[in-house]
Amino acid sequence: MGRGLVRIVFWLAAASMVVGCAMGISKEVRSQVTYSGSFGELQQNPDRFTGQTVIFGGKIIESQILAQGPELVVLQIELDDGDQPLADDQSKGRFLVNSKQFIDPAIYPQGTLITVVGTLEGSQERLIGQMAYRYPVINALEIKKWPPPADTTPRIHFGIGVGTVF
Repeated sequence: MGRGLVRIVFWLAAASMVVGCAMGISKEVRSQVTYSGSFGELQQNPDRFTGQTVIFGGKIIESQILAQGPELVVLQIELDDGDQPLADDQSKGRFLVNSKQFIDPAIYPQGTLITVVGTLEGSQERLIGQMAYRYPVINALEIKKWPPPADTTPRIHFGIGVGTVF
């Protein structure tokens, strides 16, 4: 009976460690979120929500270091229940992330999935090609970098023929 209890405690501890490693944004920062609307609603009039704390996620389009600090240009992607961007390319737009901490473009390259909690600081108008676009600007409180999606293609190969290499 004592060994069974030890096994149960071991497996519960192991499971909680795995779940803890897969967590996104910390509970402390997550609890500061005040904006509960959609990204689409915010995109319509970002200046109306200035000062609110938001949580959004997406895929990095561009990562650069400017004179005022690091900046990420992010393609918004809806988040799942664990605050991780969904594995699809459905987007309602783009947003900018500024940070007081150094964000190395080599560690946060184009295509990286992130979730960010931060304060909405209004918007900036920039060009996408030749089209004017209004970006909501977020000053990051916390950024979660997600690992790349796992390759789910089958690892089985069937072949017919001679296995000669020339």
